[in-house]
Amino acid sequence: MTILHISDTHGLHRQLAGLPEADVIVHSGDFTQAGTKHEALDFMNWFCDLPYRHKIFIAGNHDDCLYGAELSGLDNNCHYLCRSGVCIDGVNFYGIPLFVRDVLYGTDKHQDRSVPRDTEVLITHRPPLDVLDFDGGRRYGCPELLKEIEAARPKLHLFGHIHAAFGIEKRNGILFSNAALVDGYYRLMEDRVASLKVIEVR
Repeated sequence: MTILHISDTHGLHRQLAGLPEADVIVHSGDFTQAGTKHEALDFMNWFCDLPYRHKIFIAGNHDDCLYGAELSGLDNNCHYLCRSGVCIDGVNFYGIPLFVRDVLYGTDKHQDRSVPRDTEVLITHRPPLDVLDFDGGRRYGCPELLKEIEAARPKLHLFGHIHAAFGIEKRNGILFSNAALVDGYYRLMEDRVASLKVIEVR
């Protein structure tokens, strides 16, 4: 199975062109800028129309209009994961969103400790501590999430959130991908789009 990972498009998704072919495309959150329903609907219409066999997305901290939402009407091959999973061609995906309200109330840390042990591809919005999480002289990753990843040991962890830390890194047999496509000023980085690589999961 091949996966194309993108993240942090912040309303600029329709400017993406020439994306590589893959079996599955994954967006790991912050597809809106202001978090409005209009932005979310525009993204979902665009995402559902993409020519991939399967599409998966989760919410980021900018996508607040999806807090508590029950999405319906998505194409059968388009999956919104919110503390939930889906199995595609025998590969188990699990997604955890990042909503501001959960961070304010501290419930986000409990969610980060709920990754099923059969997860092969974990999708979160924020990174784990000390993995592609560095910006402005400090680390922004989540220590609880790092502990959960070390326990669950997925093959692949997809995230974004920290715009300055775009890249792919392998540690202890786990492949980590931060696919944030904008810079700190929310400008689409054409070089990042051009450098997107398809990830293979076996």
